[in-house]
Amino acid sequence: MVLAGDAERILKVLLSVQSAGKEVETVVGDRKRVVIADDQYVARGFFEMYVKMSVDFELAASLATAEQAVEYCRKNPVELVIMDVVMKQGLDGLTCAETIKNNNRNIKIILATSTAEYRWIEKAKKAGIESFWFKEYDESSLLEVMDKTMKGVSVYPGREPDPEFGDAKKSELSARELEILRELTANRSNEEIAEKYAIPVSTVKQNIDNMLFKTGYTNRLELAVNAKNLGLVVHDDNMKK
Repeated sequence: MVLAGDAERILKVLLSVQSAGKEVETVVGDRKRVVIADDQYVARGFFEMYVKMSVDFELAASLATAEQAVEYCRKNPVELVIMDVVMKQGLDGLTCAETIKNNNRNIKIILATSTAEYRWIEKAKKAGIESFWFKEYDESSLLEVMDKTMKGVSVYPGREPDPEFGDAKKSELSARELEILRELTANRSNEEIAEKYAIPVSTVKQNIDNMLFKTGYTNRLELAVNAKNLGLVVHDDNMKK
């Protein structure tokens, strides 16, 4: 998933490369080999520029699926993988990152996302993933995260992203409301949501009404569409875009 901020970041990287006044070498000696996996062309270009502008890293491969990254890492020497969580095709980045770790614990991984979905953090930590980077919300640059990760420092965001959602902030929604909102983005009915969380249908309706009041949206469809477009939450069914 690519949001407007990615284009701004790419422009800044291009300007910084130009202002450096020197070409980026493609053949290097002791640089760490980096694999990029992102289904979006613009995002891959953004990652590639960050790698190429560094004297410490070498771009080994830039791939469109997480599964390609798994296969590449199995066959080739790699020190660092930068991988988006949500993929258009095949398995998601988190699942494939776990596979890479199981195959080779020495490969370090940075998971990245343009969404504001925070629940992947604990899953990534449990899988032994070194670092996690929010493209749109992280205060640290990707190069900073890459440098620290390769030095053995695990880099995770200190706080959850808090984007605006209608008239509210994400932080103004309760944990239960976010759970229900996540289900709405996957087109679940009130009855299906109630069954999943073992709560009355009336509780589901009340939480939806609460979110409508807080955000100023007029119906559940607006809640779902805007939450999905903003990447506020991501349902497991939507890990493939």
